[in-house]
Amino acid sequence: MTTLCYAKVTCAIGIHVILEEIGKPYDLKIVDFSKAEQKTPEYKALNPKGKVPALVRDDGSVLTEFAAIATWLSMTNPDKHLMPTDPEGIARTLEALDFAVGTLHMLSWRLYRRPDAYSANPDEHDQLKTRGKEAVLAGLAVVDEQLAGKDYLVGDFSIADAALYYVEYWAVDIAGWTLPPNVQAHYDLMKTRPSVQASRRQEGVA
Repeated sequence: MTTLCYAKVTCAIGIHVILEEIGKPYDLKIVDFSKAEQKTPEYKALNPKGKVPALVRDDGSVLTEFAAIATWLSMTNPDKHLMPTDPEGIARTLEALDFAVGTLHMLSWRLYRRPDAYSANPDEHDQLKTRGKEAVLAGLAVVDEQLAGKDYLVGDFSIADAALYYVEYWAVDIAGWTLPPNVQAHYDLMKTRPSVQASRRQEGVA
């Protein structure tokens, strides 16, 4: 059975949503960051990168990185329509997915959340956090324009929406920020999906 290795309050919640959308049986394996379990020899043997998500597939092979896992899940479950099938739709979905993961998450949110990863000087951390917040909100302003007049990023729900969802979750539920109106509407809509409700319930998110 497929197993998702995840940690709470991480981007893995987006993969969790996709697994719920697919509806096939899967297992969850929590990696407790508070106990540094991602650095243990046992987990590093599974995923040498020492991070989540990691997806252990039925054959025992392990797939890592959000975009790779999400794309593989969509392509191996075509009946769930998690990715468009036309070249333009595929490109636009990956474009939106990459912006959420690469820019909003790794380039911006990480700067806000982990200023210590960029400077060992505590006196610089507040400035770095401010820069990170500004970058996240600037990126979400771009997404807000893309969502004008639409429920989802590329037509119907796709893996890109699962990626945007976890950034929205962080911004609202972790940081307490106000989202742009179209992004807030997207987040509200996502929270009505059974897949999102199930993942939040299983991960203990109110």
